Amino acid sequence: MFEGFQEARLDVGEASVFVRFGGEGPPVVLLHGHPRTSATWHRVAPRLVEAGHTVVCPDLRGYGRSRGPRFTADHAGYSKRAVAADVVAVMRRLGHRRFALAGHDRGGSVALRLTLDHPDAVSRVAFLDCLPLTEHLSRITVEFATQWWHWFFFAQPDVPERVITADPDSWYRGDPDAMGPENHDEWRRATRDPDVVRAMLEDYRAGLTVDRQHEQADRDAGSRVTCPTLVLWSLQDDLEDLYGDPLAIWRRWATDVRGHGIDSGHHVAEQAPAALASALVDFLREGPTGSPR
Repeated sequence: MFEGFQEARLDVGEASVFVRFGGEGPPVVLLHGHPRTSATWHRVAPRLVEAGHTVVCPDLRGYGRSRGPRFTADHAGYSKRAVAADVVAVMRRLGHRRFALAGHDRGGSVALRLTLDHPDAVSRVAFLDCLPLTEHLSRITVEFATQWWHWFFFAQPDVPERVITADPDSWYRGDPDAMGPENHDEWRRATRDPDVVRAMLEDYRAGLTVDRQHEQADRDAGSRVTCPTLVLWSLQDDLEDLYGDPLAIWRRWATDVRGHGIDSGHHVAEQAPAALASALVDFLREGPTGSPR
C-alpha cells in the first residue's frame, strides 16, 4: 500500500498522530471514518497523487496508530474540536497552512469542525457519507434508532468496551478481499487493541455531548462553511433513505454546495475508489466559482 508515500508519527501536543503523506502539488487531507485507519484510502490516495496533489492521510486521534490523552468524564480529549486541531498542527508541521479536505463518516464530523474552527486553513471541503451530528440527532425516528442504535450503545459507560473486546473480529467483521489484505491486517491490529477500542468509543461519547454542544453553538451563532463544498453519499447505504436529499440538509450549513450519490456501500474509498477519486479530482480542479480551471 501507499507506494512512494512517507510515514511519520508527529507529536502535536497532547496527541501523537501517525500520518502517511506523498505526492507533489496542492495539498489535500483525507480523514477516515469508524472503525477504519488511514489505510482505508490506499486505493484513492495514489489516484490523487497521479492527478497532481500532495495527499496526507492521518489516523484520527486514538484510531489506528495515533494516540490521544487520558480519558476524562467530559470526553473533551476526543472531541472533534481536539481532533481537528491535530490535523491543523500536522499540516503545519508538513509545511501546509492551507489545504483541501475530505472526510468520510466520523472523519466528516472532524472536517466540519475543522472548517468552522479554522476557516482560513481550508480551501475547499468534501463531506462523504455524513451529515452534521446535530442533524442526525434532530431527526431521530424508529428507522434511525433501529439502524444506528450503535451510536447510543457506544455512549454507555464501560459495557461497550467489555462486549467489543471479548471478540473484536466478530464485532467488526472486516473482509480482506473487499478491503485489501494489507488494509485489513492494519485495521485488524487496531481493532484488537483495547486502547484503540476505548478511544473509538470516546469519539462517539464526545459526539453526543461536547460535539453536539459545539455544533448547536454554531447554529445559534449562524456560523456557516463558506468555502466550496462537495457532498457525496453511497447509494447502497441508508443516508438518502433516512433523510431524503443530503444536499438540502448541507445547504443549511454551507453557502456553496454541490454533490451526488455514488454507487457503493458505506466504505466508498474501498468499494468504489475510482468513482470517488474522479469526483474528488474534478472538485479539486474547479475554479473559485465552480467552473473548470
